[in-house]
Amino acid sequence: MTVGEGEVRTVELTGSTARLDRALADALPDLSRSRVQALMGEGAVSREGEAMTDLSAKAVAGIYRIAIPAPRPADPRAEEIDLTILYEDPHLIVIDKAAGMSAHPAPGSQEGTLVNALIHHCGESLSGIGGVARPGIVHRLDKNTSGVMVAAKTDAAHRGLSALFAAHDIDRVYIALTRGAPSPAAGTINTQLGRSSTDRKKMAVLRQGGRDAVTHYTVAKLFGSSARVLAARVSCRLETGRTHQIRVHLAHKGAPCLGDPTYGSGPAAPAVREAIVASGLQRQALHAAVLGFRHPISGEALHFETGPPRDMSDLQQALENL
Repeated sequence: MTVGEGEVRTVELTGSTARLDRALADALPDLSRSRVQALMGEGAVSREGEAMTDLSAKAVAGIYRIAIPAPRPADPRAEEIDLTILYEDPHLIVIDKAAGMSAHPAPGSQEGTLVNALIHHCGESLSGIGGVARPGIVHRLDKNTSGVMVAAKTDAAHRGLSALFAAHDIDRVYIALTRGAPSPAAGTINTQLGRSSTDRKKMAVLRQGGRDAVTHYTVAKLFGSSARVLAARVSCRLETGRTHQIRVHLAHKGAPCLGDPTYGSGPAAPAVREAIVASGLQRQALHAAVLGFRHPISGEALHFETGPPRDMSDLQQALENL
């Protein structure tokens, strides 16, 4: 039944050695355990008229009443922003994010984000992530990295997608145009990544204290001459997904993304700089080209692939003429 715009669920438990929050989350797969805990903390879970607020309580036999309020409006405001939608169903949405769009609001970037756009586009189809009518961002692309992203529209999809990303059970391939080329032509970069000790806004390869970061790469094409390689097109397959991972790893190999204002230390060859200007590229030349995963609700295998946007494709064409 519903109360106002909220909903009341009833669950009958026959007794369990599990904690109550886990038992209720198992019985209500569209609610995460953290969401059940929040509802218990708000006094919204009761048994025989008694509010069940003890988060450490064990499940006992009985009929439980869970009052689920209507999702609260999200703090970011809805904005009508054009989106390139690759797939959408009641549970999730996949988009081809444009370069220049932040994934979510942050200090200095409160508007014009993907979250603002999704709140407007999805509207009432957002059933609420943690009780808030907002899309669930489970992975991020840097503001100036283009490409395929998925966002959850429901708590259950958010939970399932988060588990897939945590288990690295996701196929993610990026295309980068680099200064020079990493050597050897194919390999795996396996390092610790963490905040730079000299610039807290940057990530860096650390000897210790960072998080494991693994990138598999293949040089797909070389630009320049046999005597001097000036640039390359590199395919990077992520095993982990740390902040700025590909950008830092390629720079660590001496082949940073062209146009990268943060990790692109050292100038490119004059001919490459001219190609960048001619292409209009004003960002790191990095595009999330492939995203593949199993649908967290249906189990269907999904695969999405997009080509680099015009600035990168024009740059590659110019590089081919070097």
